Amino acid sequence: MAPIGFLETGVIYCDDNLHRLSQFPAECIDLVYLDPPFFSNRHYEVIWGDEAEVRSFEDRWQGGIQVYVNWMQERMLELHRILKPTGSIYLHCDWHASHYLKVMMDEVFGRPNFINEVIWYYGPKATQRVSSFQHKHDTIFLYGTQLGHHTFNLQLQEYGEGSLAERRTRYDQGDDRGPYRMTTRRTGDGSKVRAKVYLKSGVPMTDVWDIPVINSTSKERLGYPTQKPEALMERIVLASSNHGDIVLDPFCGCGTTLVAAQRLGRQWIGIDISPTAVNLMKRRLERIGTTDIKLVGMPVTEAQLHALKPFEFQNWVIDRINGTHSPRKSGDMGIDGFSFMLHEPIQVKQSDGIGRNVVDNFETAVKRVGHVKGYIMAFSFGRGAYEEVARARAEAGLDIRLVKVSDLLADKADLVTPEPGMFGTDLPLPSARDADSRPSIEELIESARGALPRAAEPPEGYGSD
Repeated sequence: MAPIGFLETGVIYCDDNLHRLSQFPAECIDLVYLDPPFFSNRHYEVIWGDEAEVRSFEDRWQGGIQVYVNWMQERMLELHRILKPTGSIYLHCDWHASHYLKVMMDEVFGRPNFINEVIWYYGPKATQRVSSFQHKHDTIFLYGTQLGHHTFNLQLQEYGEGSLAERRTRYDQGDDRGPYRMTTRRTGDGSKVRAKVYLKSGVPMTDVWDIPVINSTSKERLGYPTQKPEALMERIVLASSNHGDIVLDPFCGCGTTLVAAQRLGRQWIGIDISPTAVNLMKRRLERIGTTDIKLVGMPVTEAQLHALKPFEFQNWVIDRINGTHSPRKSGDMGIDGFSFMLHEPIQVKQSDGIGRNVVDNFETAVKRVGHVKGYIMAFSFGRGAYEEVARARAEAGLDIRLVKVSDLLADKADLVTPEPGMFGTDLPLPSARDADSRPSIEELIESARGALPRAAEPPEGYGSD
């Protein structure tokens, strides 16, 4: 891909950020905030996104700290290249690797361009430990590209109670502009005049930020494992950018940076490798009235879908049909989601040539949840799968639909239950107990063909298990 000659904003890229950043022109970004995967070796398997998205969120690093730092440095070199001379970058990290990352940042941006080490004190949430002090903060490193030229808008924080009370005793008068005190000032010609000095709304902000984490009842909570408070992002955007500036988040996750930038009148660009995250960000931005959102790099071919991680593929399928995810990922008993409106079970397989055993196991799951209809989504199905579908319909009255990914891509899959009588009359079949008098497999398939939608019919020359 050739480097782009201009920069488009209002875009969320679904891509590896190193690849995408290499296409950006030099010195085009005003502010970068990044909250990359921490070097913590934690593994998240969670429900997130309006309580209806499943994602395997990993920040595991094979090869140790140097592999992690090198991985980060590659991206920092690109970020340094695309930052304007007036630009700033905020790197969010924690105690696992902050000291290593600080040395790396000094090398990339130059030690003189280090501006601040911000401590985000997030309050009551803490890692419970019995042999060390409790962890209650993250670290955010702030660098510029040319110290003294970077954009910085002074932020004020509220007075402490004691400080405010002391000031009020001196600012003992007031008008529509607020409390003030009278003072004597010398003019340019040497004379003295009386003037009002108003009480400021706060004191200059320090590098320790007391901002609570998002609690379990907060309206902004999405359930995303590393979601940051909007108040944190708004402070960064206000301090280090101006109206109309371009804000970039190359690990934008659930999109808090983009939301803050949008609300504060900045342009924005987001990058995340997860299609699930990109879809979530789009919906989140739309909820605050953002109408012009462009998605680039989302999977549109079977090959791209094959390459997704399993949870990402599952999320893509469920989202494609406007379904809902199973409320549990672990122990989901063979059901990955449910269809729109009728809540019929769905199983997702990122495989080709699905065979009889998958259909047989899914039948059990469908019956367990009290349904008579369900869907299996996969790239292709073998002969045995179609034969098992026919048998299940004939013997147990189960309507199992086999839906190919190609039909989902072409919007051909119909997951709406047909009206009664739409399928006509099935072939008369003997009791399932009378094994000797059962119809042949060919007869069962012919019977089922009249009762299954196009997506469930075996193609010409379909294969074996």
